[in-house]
Amino acid sequence: MRIARFSIDGNVAFGAVEGDKPDELVLDIIKGIPFADFELSGTKVPLSKVRLLPPVLPNKVVAFGRNYAEHARELGNEVPDAPFAFFKPSTAVIGPGDAIQYPSFTEDLQHEAELAVVIGRMCREVPRERVADVVLGYTCALDVTARDVQRREKQWARAKGFDTSCPLGPWVETDLSLQDAKDLTIQLTVNGEQRQLGRTSEMIHSIEDLVVNISEAMTLLPGDVILTGTPAGVGPLHVGDEVAVTIEGIGTLTNKVVKRG
Repeated sequence: MRIARFSIDGNVAFGAVEGDKPDELVLDIIKGIPFADFELSGTKVPLSKVRLLPPVLPNKVVAFGRNYAEHARELGNEVPDAPFAFFKPSTAVIGPGDAIQYPSFTEDLQHEAELAVVIGRMCREVPRERVADVVLGYTCALDVTARDVQRREKQWARAKGFDTSCPLGPWVETDLSLQDAKDLTIQLTVNGEQRQLGRTSEMIHSIEDLVVNISEAMTLLPGDVILTGTPAGVGPLHVGDEVAVTIEGIGTLTNKVVKRG
């Protein structure tokens, strides 16, 4: 099931996305929330009539850096022996179609396409064999990075945590199994030109590794998001660029870069 979060006529709801052709997709409005038992209402709304929002509002976004060897090397970094985590605040999250605001404090904004894991239940110290049980599904993510600030400041809070630096969407795909998610094509285009192309099978540390690693330290809550790293090919973004992340079996997340007002 593809679960989207959307607004219509000032109301916010979750809905199950139905249909195959992009111009014929509809939303069957969900009674309740996707983190508990729910029913489909049978009330359907054309996707074209709503505004898609970030598919979840995470309490925290846990991101893992340098999880693809070629990406680590292209930036001159060593491949880490253990998962390497950092955080993005909830205020960094935006949805499909929302604007990425180019911060005034950077001159080198860059794109990083990522598979995002959406947590479905409260959990802590998750054993490897139970990871699939705590995952609601998967979505597309863009880790927007102020690369010059990242290099200069070492600590990544400003470089990767600024407002609009974490687009998510267009929806959460719940039908992908954990095994499926381990080998998906992930690509990114800027103004239609391919910049990144890889497979999630290239991850150094698996989805299980990442969930086990972070849940050893902290409680994960329903709706929390784990970013799993980016393949090689990261590069610059400029005001006016349209950037799109497409992940096999999930969909496409598209955002445009604008000057921060």
